[in-house]
Amino acid sequence: MNKPQAITKFWESFGWTAYDENSVPDDAMLPYITYEVQTDSLGGDLMLSASLWDKSFSWRDISLKADQIEKALKEHGHISMRIDDGYVWFKAGTPFATRMNTQNDTIKRIVLNIGAEFLTAY
Repeated sequence: MNKPQAITKFWESFGWTAYDENSVPDDAMLPYITYEVQTDSLGGDLMLSASLWDKSFSWRDISLKADQIEKALKEHGHISMRIDDGYVWFKAGTPFATRMNTQNDTIKRIVLNIGAEFLTAY
């Protein structure tokens, strides 16, 4: 698996459909996750962001999803994904979650910050 594939697999592991933020289909159904794809060389460490999107008058479900992701990351300090020449360690960033306003009162968005460290397998 290459680095972008590992990022996709990470976001898909949380039970909502996940899309690269540059390729959300016009007919995408909420809730879903959009994420950015950035990579670095092995030994590099960077911050990634993703957005949780839901259609609701309440923040309840989207906040529960953010809590689920944070708990998974903090349970072992990271989540690792094997890649062709090493690993990607995903860890909670700071601030981890930020609620965002949208132009529609029923569309809820939470932006997540995730650290990604690209490690060699050697």
